[in-house]
Amino acid sequence: MKARFPNATRPRTAVILLALVSVATATAPAAHVATGEAAGPGEVNLIRIDGAIGPATASYVERAVRHGTESGARCLVVQIDTPGGLLDSTKAIVQSFYGSGVPVVVYVAPTGAHATSAGCIIALAADVAAMAPHTSIGAAHPVELGGMGENKPDSIMTRKLENFTVSYVEAIAAKRRRNVEWAAAAVRDSASVTAEKTLELKVIDLIAPDVPSLLAQLDGRESGGAVLRTASANVVEIPLLARERVLQSLWRPEVMFVLMLIAIYGIIGELSNPGAVLPGVAGAIALILAFYMASILPVSTAGLSLLALAVLLFVADLFAPTHGVLTVGGILSFVLGALLLFEDAGPAFRLPLVMVLPAAIVTALFFAFVLGAGLRAQRLPVRVGREALPGASGEALTIIGPDSGWAIVDGETWNARSDEPVERGQEVIVTAVEGLILRVKPAQTEVP
Repeated sequence: MKARFPNATRPRTAVILLALVSVATATAPAAHVATGEAAGPGEVNLIRIDGAIGPATASYVERAVRHGTESGARCLVVQIDTPGGLLDSTKAIVQSFYGSGVPVVVYVAPTGAHATSAGCIIALAADVAAMAPHTSIGAAHPVELGGMGENKPDSIMTRKLENFTVSYVEAIAAKRRRNVEWAAAAVRDSASVTAEKTLELKVIDLIAPDVPSLLAQLDGRESGGAVLRTASANVVEIPLLARERVLQSLWRPEVMFVLMLIAIYGIIGELSNPGAVLPGVAGAIALILAFYMASILPVSTAGLSLLALAVLLFVADLFAPTHGVLTVGGILSFVLGALLLFEDAGPAFRLPLVMVLPAAIVTALFFAFVLGAGLRAQRLPVRVGREALPGASGEALTIIGPDSGWAIVDGETWNARSDEPVERGQEVIVTAVEGLILRVKPAQTEVP
């Protein structure tokens, strides 16, 4: 019996070893997933930023990062084509990148796109920075938005802002192991280079003509301690919410300019034609929205002053016989004011001349015809009511004398009195209105 004991334990040992091998084999895929090499095609999230960087953009990026982290996406591709934007919104986007649970790839595209100012900083802050051929990046010199009048930054504040931005960009470039010297030059000297040059300068990581090519080049690349598997991943685009789309559309200098025009037309149109209501309501709403946008956009005091002067010149020309001289001056003042309205924000936020000139012509025509017609109508003599009765003609319904009589004038029957006898059916002329009694006289006695 004792000799059989060792032989009896051998099957049990084999079973135990087999079980251990099975457990190890079953747990191997889980360790594989932890390294970022998940089985299956997976998905890649894609968002597109086209236009200025503002609060709506920061909200969009934050939502996309949160969605990618929660859905376990392979990476988040942020395709940008932007002239720049607010520094506060840029910082919020950079913080979203830093706190992202999914690798973030900033892709400057399509061909001909550019990532300047805030767009340059956003690209430098990504885990992977990529560009399409024949695109550009740089010119990250800061512009303080929202400064107007006494709040406009002076030279000392400008230098402080520049120094802060330089250190901020240098820290970003160092964190992402990119060219720190070029990043500082992009702020101090507004350096800007093409995609091909940035690859040589180690500003970006790769160049790809389109999104499929980008994903193919990203495949197998290590980012954030994980190996990206994007070659066969499904691209899922995250669209803008309706609220974000509206805010992004409104946050533009062109929209603010149009709102200012609507406010001018509406309010002045209501004042020249009291009781119209709709122009006044539309003008008031547009004015409130324009004030709100002026607290964010870089509005110039000189530009606003010239626009106000243009309005005064247009109105003055309606009252003064200058034969259009003031209108010409108003057009010139309007054009200069519109061109200088966003002068402090740099080229990215300035109004194009093709928009300013038609607006100036339409404004001049508005004051010349619409407002002019309203003012001329107010100066016309009264044609209705009791004030319009003197001089009106009518017909005697009865014999009219100093103490009694009836006449019909403008389709209404009136008590009438006349110092001269008036026969029934005779034409009469109203000379005065005394309460509810008309003073008349025979029409044939009217002095030519």
